[in-house]
Amino acid sequence: MTIVKIRAKHQITLPKPIVEALRLEVGDRLELVTRNGNGTLVLKRVAEKAAKPKLSAKDLQTLKSAKRKIAAIQKDLPTAKGLTRAEVDVAAKAGLIDPDQRWWWTEEWQAGERGAERDIAEGRTETFGSVEAFINSLRS
Repeated sequence: MTIVKIRAKHQITLPKPIVEALRLEVGDRLELVTRNGNGTLVLKRVAEKAAKPKLSAKDLQTLKSAKRKIAAIQKDLPTAKGLTRAEVDVAAKAGLIDPDQRWWWTEEWQAGERGAERDIAEGRTETFGSVEAFINSLRS
């Protein structure tokens, strides 16, 4: 049993061992259930959190590189380089990117994104007023 103290503004601090055991993070929700003058905190989650994956020393180095590239893509898409296959795999394993979206982060895909950005910047695009106008342009 763990004892906590009610502080100013009726706040409590959860002890680190409890936070770690429940894998709590900022934003998680707890429900206070009262019964017969007693209260119980109940963790409310939409889905169970996955345990953090074990990464090898090599994976951790690859993850560092992946983090730098992901930040660069998020900051400046037209000039950033994509991730290698190894970086994509480790980033997905670590939960940095959605495993179903691995393809988008690859250098092959990002090269296409850079090309599309160049086309837009150089005016090699066409705007259509409607879906029908677009479809008609495909027919001609």
